Amino acid sequence: MHKDRAIMRWLVLAVVILSCSVASFSQVGIGISVRVGPPPLPVYAQPICPGPGHMWTPGYWAWNEAGGYYWVPGTWVIAPVGMLWTPGYWGWGGGFYAWHAGYWGPHIGFYGGINYGFGYTGVGFVGGEWRGGAFFYNRSVTNVSVTNVTHVYNRTVVVNNTRTTSFNGGTGGVEARPTAQEEAAAREQHTPASETQTQHERLASQNRQNFASENQGRPAVAATAKPGDFSGRSAVPARAAGGEYHAPAMSPKEARGPSTAGNNGHSSEGSRPFTRPESGNSQNKGASSSSTSPERGNTGTTSAHPSNDRPATSHESNPPKANTPRPAPQHNPNPAPHKQSAPKEPHHKGR
Repeated sequence: MHKDRAIMRWLVLAVVILSCSVASFSQVGIGISVRVGPPPLPVYAQPICPGPGHMWTPGYWAWNEAGGYYWVPGTWVIAPVGMLWTPGYWGWGGGFYAWHAGYWGPHIGFYGGINYGFGYTGVGFVGGEWRGGAFFYNRSVTNVSVTNVTHVYNRTVVVNNTRTTSFNGGTGGVEARPTAQEEAAAREQHTPASETQTQHERLASQNRQNFASENQGRPAVAATAKPGDFSGRSAVPARAAGGEYHAPAMSPKEARGPSTAGNNGHSSEGSRPFTRPESGNSQNKGASSSSTSPERGNTGTTSAHPSNDRPATSHESNPPKANTPRPAPQHNPNPAPHKQSAPKEPHHKGR
């Protein structure tokens, strides 16, 4: 009798553990889909890097069923040694905008061709690189002080893509497809966002000023030097909205689409590259209306964000500014490429 009871207890425990595991996996594997597109990326400056080993994770529009799109400020986070951050992106397909989560991996994967700036030009990452166990920063596109960080270099980056569009595919979206290198990176082992990153996103969702319905696409806190530090001196406001904001014609609850199998950071499942718009397709008017495809080159010569619009040459003797500004979007669909240089020494105390 006692033996039977022991067996039953173990069976019940096994069922509970299995249920929890399945539930956890389903939560990670489920993506968000929305009927309206996200607003353009706001124009903002990059806070100075707080120290060695940090990697820039760009800001993005996340979705909350109660309030719609809200801005998650860009921030510097401690990077796992040898790993690079591939940002998440919104992609149009099947009548919805689906969110494809970012992840850590040995190489940069496809992130929709979105020009997040500061090294994330739409293809690859030109803001820094790992050399052994140390991360070296490209001062031409990142705001790094040689006083705090000694592992730096200067590599000029040609700027072609100046759009602030925040989604891939559909009407007005970025017309980008994965490169062979990005497809190979998608098949590698990935690690999802860290707890620090997810907590940063949760905190952003708790501030009404971060919602597009409140800030009209121009968040009061667009970037921070440290995750979750929204009220400190490191918080940087948006200088301007990335484009004209138009409120969606439906409520967030009505705009919510079905759950989809999204990219959970471990595989390429759920990755939806550019999908040409369907006839009669309706988009969120808050998104960029331009449908011109940005130029996308190889990783070494890809475009940089307009926020890093600087002179061509850079010198290590010129320390960075406290904030690296992102100028307003260009209206010329095919702007001429231009070069960048490293920022100058910050003039603010404590920076």
